[in-house]
Amino acid sequence: MKIIPHGAALEVTGSCHELQIESSNGVKRILLDCGLFQGKRSETAQKNSSFTFDPSKDIDAVILSHAHMDHAGRIPLLFKKGYRNPVHCTFATADLSEVMLMDSGYIQEKDEEYFHKHLKKSMIKCEGPLYTQKDAIDCMKIFKGHNYEEWFDVCDGVRAQFLEAGHIVGAAMVVLEITEGKRKIKFGFTGDLGRSTLPIIRDPAAMPETEVLICESTYGNRAHEDISSARNHLRDVVVKTAERGGKVFIPAFSLERTQEIVYDLHVLWDAKDIPSVPIIIDSPLATKVTEVFMKHPECYDKDIYEKFLSKAHNPFQFSLVRYTGSVDESKALNNTPGPMVIMAGSGMCEAGRIRHHLRNGIEDPKNTVLAVGYMAEQTLGRKIIDPEISEVRIFDEMHQKEAEIVHINAYSGHADMNDLDGFVSKTGGLKKVILVHGEHDSMDVFAGRIRNSMPKAEIIIPKTGQAIVI
Repeated sequence: MKIIPHGAALEVTGSCHELQIESSNGVKRILLDCGLFQGKRSETAQKNSSFTFDPSKDIDAVILSHAHMDHAGRIPLLFKKGYRNPVHCTFATADLSEVMLMDSGYIQEKDEEYFHKHLKKSMIKCEGPLYTQKDAIDCMKIFKGHNYEEWFDVCDGVRAQFLEAGHIVGAAMVVLEITEGKRKIKFGFTGDLGRSTLPIIRDPAAMPETEVLICESTYGNRAHEDISSARNHLRDVVVKTAERGGKVFIPAFSLERTQEIVYDLHVLWDAKDIPSVPIIIDSPLATKVTEVFMKHPECYDKDIYEKFLSKAHNPFQFSLVRYTGSVDESKALNNTPGPMVIMAGSGMCEAGRIRHHLRNGIEDPKNTVLAVGYMAEQTLGRKIIDPEISEVRIFDEMHQKEAEIVHINAYSGHADMNDLDGFVSKTGGLKKVILVHGEHDSMDVFAGRIRNSMPKAEIIIPKTGQAIVI
């Protein structure tokens, strides 16, 4: 058996890990995730557009951990290039993927239009968008939903089970039982491991005894703020900015993070802890995702039932909140005076309406840019929260960072160093731990701690394309 990372190796985007398994019918090849790379456009465009395998012939199955684009975003391209075997996931992930991939196809089309309009022909290196909305619609026919904790057959010699990852609605860890010749291998993949006590969703499950584990390491060297403090921090930002008459711009992933922030703002408003200011969710995608959330109460934790659902209240809608639809509504916000809160995608400021709001508001000291999630290297979001950078490029124009910049990392849906240590230490039988989905510093520090606590386990930090023999 071999494991070959095709993405998220010494980086945090482009999650895609291939398993090659010997069976009685030849080598079976399975992909764990197939995500988009994010970051510097000139680098990610090339990485996103090609595979090192033939999708029409080489891959027997895809197992998808969750619907974030850095894990699911290249499935339409896989389909476009001829892949027709199943994409296994939870039912909630299938529903969310339909919405998310459609939006991604729309962004691909619009980016292509922009490049052809504004760049010289010599600078355009690809023909057509990566994939279209139609490709996204078409690929949904190969998605196959499963319940948490039910076993299903993947291919000859491989069966799988999804366990709660505690990351976003529908997110799952993957447990594989692999029969290769006369030996059986217990295999685990965390996907994106979440945190206990996050609002809305259930806590992560425990991983059963596992010989080989592919483990994410996004925050392997950092501890988050206590999640209980996040709501108070959010309150303080809204109150302070409202007193200045400014706007709070929140770049937030339309999937999960937007719903978490709306949920906390709802709790704060019910407690009269924030002033009566308009809260604008300027994201058609977030509106659609929120509708999917309401279809999957099986993913919710006890708290959301007690506070809202048991009383027939919608946790994502209250008197201050307005969900925009049209582009004209979005543009009108630029000329609407504060105070107000505007939440828009994308979470790393690489696409979507948030870039337009930042262009119009980042140079006003009355305003606040509030980051509530991870910002990968080279993204606009990372440059905005970097205190060493005084100006940023938005739509090919430089803008001074005059607005207040605040980063609340307590909302992160990723396990921090303490969560990761606890998770690995409680997983019995480990012989190999393969660290992925992290930057160099984070992975090195995390690897050192595992070696100290589990000296008999082999810790591997692979490079993209490196074959790991099991």
